[in-house]
Amino acid sequence: MRRTMLTVPAAGLLAAATLAACGDDTASSGDGLDVVAAFYPLAFAAEQVGGDGVTVTNLTPAGQEPHDLELAPSDIAAIEEADYIVYLEGFMPEFDQAVSEYAADKALEIGSAVDLLDYSEDTENLEDHDHAEEGHAEEDHAEGEHHDHEHTTEGTDPHVWLDPLRYATVGEAIADGLADIDEAGADAYAAGAEDFTTALTELDAEFTEGLADRTSDDIVTSHAAFGYLADRYGLHQIAISGVSPDQEPDTQRMAEIAEFVETHQVTTIFFETLVSPDIAQTLADETGVQTAVLNPIEGLTEDDADADYFSVMRDNLAALRVALGSS
Repeated sequence: MRRTMLTVPAAGLLAAATLAACGDDTASSGDGLDVVAAFYPLAFAAEQVGGDGVTVTNLTPAGQEPHDLELAPSDIAAIEEADYIVYLEGFMPEFDQAVSEYAADKALEIGSAVDLLDYSEDTENLEDHDHAEEGHAEEDHAEGEHHDHEHTTEGTDPHVWLDPLRYATVGEAIADGLADIDEAGADAYAAGAEDFTTALTELDAEFTEGLADRTSDDIVTSHAAFGYLADRYGLHQIAISGVSPDQEPDTQRMAEIAEFVETHQVTTIFFETLVSPDIAQTLADETGVQTAVLNPIEGLTEDDADADYFSVMRDNLAALRVALGSS
């Protein structure tokens, strides 16, 4: 049972701040505003936008699956003492509760700044799936459109940062929020957001070009983390588990996906870095295909000291190109 530690008295919060370092290795960009982010992609965006005007603390430690994070008293103290909070409602319930209790008036909930996608297994249409017509993804992308899905909603997909252009919108919202509490730094935050958007637009172009000559649209993933990536580039995600990696598939689901893999000549089952690859490996062994990493970038591991969002996304692109038959 997950424990909740949100009833610490205010005086205890101040003392708790000295008990331990907060969460992940703190990314210190400067000595300005103290920003606390719930997990890596939000911390990275805040660093890129805030530059020298912020010191960013990521409360999710390296190698930790953020869904499973349990807040320590020092984490709650960090939230209470921060100048600004960046989080995503529903992704980390304990964090949501702490923000509601201690920091509701100084927090950006990024779901309010960007269009989120709903997820359902019905979206995947295992039986009726037809491949997209050649060039369809490129036309949608050029027109700034996304694929519409008719399905029964079973939840909201939180992994918005896997669409570079939506992620740029998150950066712009962070800049606006920082400017509201630090008017003197508003121009610097706006410039940081503009630079971040430029880099993400270039990344988006790399994905569009890199996947343009693919021979398949189908990606089979260990959990349903890649809806935004699929939506942006016209891919078809088949997820073994649901939006939460804790959801384990039943035997019927495994059999259906195995049949899909064989029928559609899928070459690769993708697994992740922060969750066990066992189920993905079992399916790959059963169907005789290979496995590869497709990283949802919920966090980095302790071995990723030289990596960041952009390098991991480019690794994802390389893996997709191999799996989808791009030359």
